[in-house]
Amino acid sequence: MKFTAFDRKLQGTGASRRLRIAGRVPGIVFGAGEPANIELDHNALFHALKKEAFHSTILEMELNGVVTQVLLRDFQLHPYKPQVLHADFQRVDGTTKITKKVPLHFIGEENSPAVKTDSCTVNHVITELQITCLAQQLPAFIEVDLSGLTKGHSVHVNDLKIPAGIKVVTHGKPNPVVATPVEPVVEVVVAAAAPADDGKGKKKGKK
Repeated sequence: MKFTAFDRKLQGTGASRRLRIAGRVPGIVFGAGEPANIELDHNALFHALKKEAFHSTILEMELNGVVTQVLLRDFQLHPYKPQVLHADFQRVDGTTKITKKVPLHFIGEENSPAVKTDSCTVNHVITELQITCLAQQLPAFIEVDLSGLTKGHSVHVNDLKIPAGIKVVTHGKPNPVVATPVEPVVEVVVAAAAPADDGKGKKKGKK
């Protein structure tokens, strides 16, 4: 994905406030050289942030006619307004090693024995993975094939097909669960017991 940035001449809280009023978003680009203060069109950035690829792929930033490869590193949203307050980007090249979260795309769930035969639902325990790799190896997503999922068994990180050169960061957990089938809840209906006969032709509980 490609986006356009502009040099940000003025800095400080007051300057950033004026930028936002004018429909701009202050930002910064760091890594591989001196940090650069930038500004971006708010509406363009706001809509780009709704796209998964803008968060998890290498982006092409055009600044002063020069295109640089960057990654979105952070952004800030207004607590209650639909407004982007700030955005941080990192310059990357073929030698840049990064640690970043990438989304998981689940496929084949509806055809799995757990769902098709045993009427289970599938709980997606995690929906993204943190990985370490060279920037040029960064995948847009990692696919999770659930077509072979059976009742009583889960899919773990070690079951995933991770591209070569990519290391999953699990924060001390050796093999976290990614997805697990949940059996359907069976409702048990208990019939109310009839009042007992006291032997005198009357049933207890009735006067």
